[in-house]
Amino acid sequence: MSPELRRSIGLIQATAMVAGTIIGASIFVQPSVIAAAVPSPGAVTAVWVVAGLLTLCGALVTAELASAYPQTGGVYVFLKEAFSPAFGFLWGWAMFWSMHSGIIAAIAVVFATYVGQFAALGDVGVRAVAIGGILLLSAINYVGVRAGSRLQTAFTIGKVGAILVIVVVGFLVAPLHGSPAPPLAPVAPPATFPSLGDFALALVAGLFAFGGWHMVTYAAGETVEPERTVPRALLLGTLIVTLCYVALNAAYFHVLPLDTVVSSKRVAADAAEVVLGSRGAAVVSGLVVFSTFGALSGIVLAGPRVYYSMAQDGLLFRWVGGIHPRFLTPHRAVLLQAVWASVLIATGTYRALFTRVVYTEWIFFGLMALGLVLLRRRADYAPRYRVWGYPVLPVVFVIASGLIVLNQIVSNPAESAFGLALVGLGLPVYLYWSRHAHR
Repeated sequence: MSPELRRSIGLIQATAMVAGTIIGASIFVQPSVIAAAVPSPGAVTAVWVVAGLLTLCGALVTAELASAYPQTGGVYVFLKEAFSPAFGFLWGWAMFWSMHSGIIAAIAVVFATYVGQFAALGDVGVRAVAIGGILLLSAINYVGVRAGSRLQTAFTIGKVGAILVIVVVGFLVAPLHGSPAPPLAPVAPPATFPSLGDFALALVAGLFAFGGWHMVTYAAGETVEPERTVPRALLLGTLIVTLCYVALNAAYFHVLPLDTVVSSKRVAADAAEVVLGSRGAAVVSGLVVFSTFGALSGIVLAGPRVYYSMAQDGLLFRWVGGIHPRFLTPHRAVLLQAVWASVLIATGTYRALFTRVVYTEWIFFGLMALGLVLLRRRADYAPRYRVWGYPVLPVVFVIASGLIVLNQIVSNPAESAFGLALVGLGLPVYLYWSRHAHR
């Protein structure tokens, strides 16, 4: 009997995967981008809340689909079932060549760059450390999903705990806006609420910081009772992240005046310096190293499950779908991902690929939500969990996804065309592969 994937991911590990994959480095720098677009503490808070609610909409849609198709592969499986294998293939194609591998490379470089705050690293050194981090995490996930999920859980608990400490210390130790005035001193009235266009631009930046919420579905085949565990993990993980983000931004605005938040390129470090003095920057650098490594752990774990599922369906080389006889992991898919992500770092090409293609995942997210509406009409569709607010909630998510894509196309038409073309290149490959596989 051929080996099968082992179910060893429980609710705690799955929730940690959702929260830990989302919380990376963005929350320590992205607030300034948002504050520049909507220069008002109230508006910034509204952006984070709306971004969290939209992410929750996507998570709830994904939760229903995961309860109906609790299989390894997640979004790939949902698109395949709702539309056709071609849509699933295009998702996997974009994931491997750019979206997922590019995210791995980008986060690994951020991790290595912040490691360079503690050790002198040139460009070559940063790339070496980034590749080393990928290879280490890939090795851990090669020998077992249990080891990988436990590592992810430990890092998630650590980073959420660190964020809570920052929030508590920021409010209890630092005076309002970093001034010697008492906390009840009058504060300048907030700016008027921004235009809808500015709010939309800020919202896109906020949603970027929520990226990765869907990845827990990739490992459904290794999750205990996935039809129940994955929906719960998506809900809990998204709520935890939203609370962390809103609280952390409130702490930033408590410690720093609005104009400083807007102009800062390292808002978390600036806030920490107000509270801790010169040691603040080092503390935040250490937290970013810890946080990015934890996020990288979850992303490295997730991706190979899609390639494994594609290989099982005959849409990728069969050998990619092999399961290690001892460790019971998709070991070849793990190695393939590690090699390609390392190549992207070594050549520096991940920047061009990632920045131009990452927005295209929202096309697939919108299709996924639309697929839910189509699946509801099928007699054989039997999810264990049904999203509340149907059909309003999935329709709202479809519209939001479309607006995000449209905003990117209008803002950067040339780069958007490149991203669409790269995804579209997968279609002739699929047509060739599907014909060849069925001969």
